[in-house]
Amino acid sequence: MTNKTNAEAQTMKVARAGDLVMLLTSDLKRYVIKLTPDGTLHTHRGVYRHSEIIGAPFGSALQSQTDAEALILEPSLPDVIAHLKRGTQIIYPKDAAYIIHRLSLRAGSRVVEAGTGSGGLTAALAWSVAPTGRIYTYELREDNYRVARNNLERAGMLPYVEMHLQGIAEGFRQRNVDALFLDVREPHHYMAQVRGALRSGGFFAALVPTVNQVSDLLVALESSGFADIAVEELLLRAYKPVPERLRPQDNMVGHTGYLIFARLIHAALDPRQWMTKERRRFQARRQARQRIAEADAAREARIAAGGKKYPPMPLP
Repeated sequence: MTNKTNAEAQTMKVARAGDLVMLLTSDLKRYVIKLTPDGTLHTHRGVYRHSEIIGAPFGSALQSQTDAEALILEPSLPDVIAHLKRGTQIIYPKDAAYIIHRLSLRAGSRVVEAGTGSGGLTAALAWSVAPTGRIYTYELREDNYRVARNNLERAGMLPYVEMHLQGIAEGFRQRNVDALFLDVREPHHYMAQVRGALRSGGFFAALVPTVNQVSDLLVALESSGFADIAVEELLLRAYKPVPERLRPQDNMVGHTGYLIFARLIHAALDPRQWMTKERRRFQARRQARQRIAEADAAREARIAAGGKKYPPMPLP
């Protein structure tokens, strides 16, 4: 064995008991498992024994008893989320990654999440703030709470999450958190609760499925001291990785929800100063229409009282 090979062997990361591992078969089936010394994975390609995976380097291959090879890989965050048990619809990885980006999360961030669901986004948030950060997540339904707790434990993210089995109508227990995310049915009803938990300048985000909910939330944000408001959606298109015939996949992940982002500002400031150009134009048009309507109403009242239809023009 050469010196280079020795060095590679010493720095090579290997799978250990208790690790999450992904097996990728030659037909691209993915299996995320937690390694135990006496565990087995039964697949359509045969049986893979955990004892043969433990100690094997990541990136190597393993054979089943039918000689079917599978790659031993560390699971990515999307792999972990995709293999969680689902009690509710989970947030798509494309949305989860963008939420983390827009909330500016990093190790040490403190984040409140309302609407744990199956814990998919919770796991992604915890992954981002670990090991020194904390996620405080709220779920009203006990069945979802249990599913999410098991999922977070399986993903290894439970140590970074504080779970609360309660609604948010009475507010959040935390104060001055760095970011807050709402995935609830009517987020516009909870602006006071959000202000009570989020620090000044903190990041707010919400995911809603319908345009009406977006409109309601925008009105609530504008009247609750938020600025830098944005509404976005993400469309993800995969391509077939064939160099000689590169083209899009036949299907794509299209609209999955509307994402709303905002920043909480000091209560003494007027958020109208930081409206977008589109919002300013709309407000100006609405005010102009209101002035025209008031002038028309005054003219009709004057005519009804016997006045002239048109006021006399001033002489030059």
